[in-house]
Amino acid sequence: MALKALILNTTLKYGEDESNTEALSREVMDIHEKEGVETEIVRVNDYDVRYGIADDMGDGDEFPYILEKVKAADIVIIGTPIWLGEKSSVATLLIERLYGSASLTNDKRQAIFYNKVGGVVVTGNEDGAKHAAQSILYGLSHIGFTIPPNVDTYWVGEAGPGASYMDTDRDNDFTKTHVQMLAYNTMHLARILKEHPIPAEGNTM
Repeated sequence: MALKALILNTTLKYGEDESNTEALSREVMDIHEKEGVETEIVRVNDYDVRYGIADDMGDGDEFPYILEKVKAADIVIIGTPIWLGEKSSVATLLIERLYGSASLTNDKRQAIFYNKVGGVVVTGNEDGAKHAAQSILYGLSHIGFTIPPNVDTYWVGEAGPGASYMDTDRDNDFTKTHVQMLAYNTMHLARILKEHPIPAEGNTM
């Protein structure tokens, strides 16, 4: 059963700048690809995504391009760094724009995010990984995504300035275990929803 996974990296970096969040996200991506899932990473900052609560803000807004990729995906994972104990401002912007698109419906008049599975990847040098994860996973659930168990993986270094994820040997057992849980649990549930979608009864807009 063919699946598509999309990772939306909400790093504050642009273009070819190295992203610790992307490095950890690619470990999830590697498992998905090994299991035959078609995967893609999109760095949100590389697009002109306007502020607002709508699926298209017009005037050159490039969020509709990202939204089309979300529509085509069975699995959507949001990756974020931690800043001041919070998810990135780009992650907040992305969630707001997805929320503004939740009135769009599928052929059963359910929100277009129904029968899609969500997950989250977090990296940083300070507390806030679980706070960022709960904020993102709740946001995804609220607009129609299904959230399997244990689909948040994170790496957090020592508090304050210091080594980031790519500066380490990446040999943290906890992080590696949760990378596997995130990858496999998103695939397991996406396959179930592909074959047995959420019924329309009681779930129409």
